[in-house]
Amino acid sequence: MRVISCIVTEHNLWLVLLAALMCVTGCWVTIGLLDRARKTVGMQMRGWLFLTAVAAGSSIWCTHFIAMLAYQPGAPITFDPALTMISLVIAMVGTGAGFGLALDKSRGLAPEWGGCLVGLAICAMHYTGMIAYHVAGIVEWDARYVVASLLIAMAFSAVAIGQAERRPYRWSHYLGIGLLVLAIVGLHFTAMAAVAVTPLSFITTGTNPDILEAMAVAVAVVGLIVAATGFASYLIDERGRLESFERLQHLALNDALTGLANRVSFNDRLDHEIERAREGGAMTAVIVIDLDRFKEINDLRGHAAGDQALKIIARRLAKLTGDGEFVARLGGDEFAAIKQFKDQNELLGLVSRLEKSLFEPLLLDDFETVTGASIGVAVYPRDGADRERLVSNADLAMYRAKNDVARAVCFYESAMDETARARRALATDLRQAIERGELTLHYQVQTSVSTGATCGYEALLRWTHPVHGMIPPAEFIPIAEENGSILAIGEWVLRTACRQAASWDKGHKIAVNLSPVQLAHADLAKLVHQILVETGLSPRRLELELTESTIVADKVRTLHVLRQIKALGVTIAIDDFGTGYSSLDTLRSFPSDKIKLDRSFMADVERSPQAKAIIRAVLTLGRSLDIPVLAEGVETHVQLTILQVEGCNEAQGYFLGRPKPIDQILLTGAAAHSLAEIDLSAA
Repeated sequence: MRVISCIVTEHNLWLVLLAALMCVTGCWVTIGLLDRARKTVGMQMRGWLFLTAVAAGSSIWCTHFIAMLAYQPGAPITFDPALTMISLVIAMVGTGAGFGLALDKSRGLAPEWGGCLVGLAICAMHYTGMIAYHVAGIVEWDARYVVASLLIAMAFSAVAIGQAERRPYRWSHYLGIGLLVLAIVGLHFTAMAAVAVTPLSFITTGTNPDILEAMAVAVAVVGLIVAATGFASYLIDERGRLESFERLQHLALNDALTGLANRVSFNDRLDHEIERAREGGAMTAVIVIDLDRFKEINDLRGHAAGDQALKIIARRLAKLTGDGEFVARLGGDEFAAIKQFKDQNELLGLVSRLEKSLFEPLLLDDFETVTGASIGVAVYPRDGADRERLVSNADLAMYRAKNDVARAVCFYESAMDETARARRALATDLRQAIERGELTLHYQVQTSVSTGATCGYEALLRWTHPVHGMIPPAEFIPIAEENGSILAIGEWVLRTACRQAASWDKGHKIAVNLSPVQLAHADLAKLVHQILVETGLSPRRLELELTESTIVADKVRTLHVLRQIKALGVTIAIDDFGTGYSSLDTLRSFPSDKIKLDRSFMADVERSPQAKAIIRAVLTLGRSLDIPVLAEGVETHVQLTILQVEGCNEAQGYFLGRPKPIDQILLTGAAAHSLAEIDLSAA
């Protein structure tokens, strides 16, 4: 009650309210600056601590000074200017030390100990100010209130800083402000309640009361300016942080080139739309877009033109989307859209707008082109219950559209697209087949038609899948050629066959069928030479095969590569002869050492005079050019007899021997012969 009566009866209430305003404002700014210091390190943290100490010290000092001016002891008063300024320095230095201790993360109770030090600084400032306060009277102190003021300041400050630093509740920030206000106000007015002044009537000179009120207002204005300066620093930093955050967020969620949403943003939006559709019973479509001729723009006009084309397309896509529609760039020349709908016509309308926009001409400086696009669509919940499945199915539909020259848009169809999914899964497994040891070579004997002697073996590639078992080469070789893994597989086959052939005694030939992808490799001749040196196989025992279609694809390059290979001493054979584009021109232009007659002619030779006539013509051509001919696919004695009559050089097929693993070849005495051909396209 003494504290309350002191405030009501011994103070100018108007100035008390001004002091309270100063205290609340200062504490609010102080806790805000302390929070900024808490989130920084190093020199930046020290800078924020300095601002916090200035704001806190000046606010506490101004609150004290205004409240002291509000005190009405009933006797004239004066102030010692030196001690008054020292009290300000004590407030700033003491609170700065306390806040520094509170931010020391190495101490478990650092916030509370720091708060205690802040409370002591408030007390030291107050009682130093009281010493500077000269009143014309006898001053008596009540020790109980003095002790109580010290405890109030330290306890409330400790809890206040603990709340501000630890933030255990959502409203801890505001609780910290309130508790710090109570620490300052509680200290001051409890300490003032400890004072009893008996005026001395013979002293009548002192500071004019009107001047004291003016001083209080001036101090309040200065204090508010200091607090406002700290607050402005906080706002400037907060604005900078917000702008940086918004900039980083934009970079994280948007494509840097086109400004469209990126893959991360697309995934988040699709998850959200699926959830909305699940709750509202609507449908959500995922539309995947892949530009068809974008690579041509990069190749012909450069990457700058490619970037310009992507920007134009992105602007078009962004412009045509409406409510419930979302478009993003997933990467490269791949875009995607999301559409939530209830009526199928709404989806068809968006797809139609997309298709029209993507097939409009692009004007790139003085160059006009049309990229075109392949579009795949999958719909939730019909085509998938989650984001991954929907996007995967839309991709499958898009790939089907890319392979269909008649359509630019395909909707997901499980019967058709699951086959493509299985093919893609095989492609993924095939990349690891060598490392997992799933590839093996089987060997089929090749024999002389006239003598029956073994000329060599054809080695056939086999893939034993860990789940699906034996995969036919006719199924996995095209996949390997599409995804580029044929280069690694072809090298493994060539190296393995040459190594095994070099370990056998007799010097029969080994022929390796080259894929068109391998033949296009710049260092093929170098690779062949390296493997021959590495395995020790004689070049004359190696025979490389390639089809007529491979030769026709790039005649100049193929001829150059084949001449390099022949210079090593390796022989060349034309495989599947008779089914190519221009057989006679092939024989005339390319340095072939053997002709392999396609198996399709042997299949019909017993019942088709035309097939027999073609075989006879090829054999005659081979004799005229002095090129031996090997007939594939011999499966009956009659077929072998026909070849003997017609004068064929060599033959192979099930009638002469089925493909066997190398260990069975060795066990049956075939180790006396060499290895033969590796046919990457044979079954």
